[in-house]
Amino acid sequence: MFRVALLDDYQHVAMSLADWGSLAPEVEVTAFHDHIDDPDDLVVRLQPFDCVMLVRERTKFPRTLIERLPNLKLIVSAAMWNVAIDIDAATAYGVQVCGTGDLSNATPELTIGLMLSLARNIHGESRAVREGHWQVSLGIAVRGRTLGILGLGDIGTQVAGLGRALGMDVIAWSQNLTPARCAAAGVTYVGKDELMARADFLTIHVKLSDRTTGLIKAADLARMKPDSYLINTSRGPIVDESALIAALRENRIAGAALDVFDREPMAPDHPFRKMDNVLVTPHVGYVTAENYRQIYGDTLEDIRGFLDGEVIRAMNTLN
Repeated sequence: MFRVALLDDYQHVAMSLADWGSLAPEVEVTAFHDHIDDPDDLVVRLQPFDCVMLVRERTKFPRTLIERLPNLKLIVSAAMWNVAIDIDAATAYGVQVCGTGDLSNATPELTIGLMLSLARNIHGESRAVREGHWQVSLGIAVRGRTLGILGLGDIGTQVAGLGRALGMDVIAWSQNLTPARCAAAGVTYVGKDELMARADFLTIHVKLSDRTTGLIKAADLARMKPDSYLINTSRGPIVDESALIAALRENRIAGAALDVFDREPMAPDHPFRKMDNVLVTPHVGYVTAENYRQIYGDTLEDIRGFLDGEVIRAMNTLN
């Protein structure tokens, strides 16, 4: 029996979004709905499994975990990029790592939704109505405002297009970005300091890596206008969290919309949970029914291919 663990199925939907029964009787699939941080507890849970499916970086898979799972043969990651997996360690221990397809429109749509909610205080007005109040704030229009984009890859480019459609002035910067790339996307290239200083809404769309961890520091936040907003639907550690908390507490920026955090799920006593100028969502940028069907369907395909001796969407190469 080839045993498969689907981890961090928070919404209890994994078993319904792919035809897992088509793998029977040689494969047994188990979905876990809770999240385990403790490495020892995680080893106990995963010890019996031949395959583990990871939904993005919800569960870390370092060498110290991989080396304690002798039965592990296959790791499947949602999408083709996952900094939570030690690919070198997996390769060293003979574990195949495969990825899945990923629909790229979901995160840009959420980003614009968060921006509009910040601009018009949609979340605050909704809460106020439920509490018996009526029209408690004065929103702003986004047309004519400056949308600053940190990272102009696929997702950043889609956000830029949506911003332009809303009549915004779009500027962009990242470490490898060029003026020519910006021109092709219909946006204006600026330096990092100018990006921070000019943006009315600053949104982050670079991948997390050693190079981008802590990319937005206290000094960068200090350059932002006091009536500007920061939006992060990429990865929490790209922004210095303690510096952001300080800037928000001291009202040095108007607010933030955050879908990602240094630690996920967020701790119950995290300051972001209680700050009136912070809109938080639980890392749902990629969480749509359409994307989940793609991810879990491709996971099933990866497993079937592995069992048939055909590696699909490989993220590493075994000798």
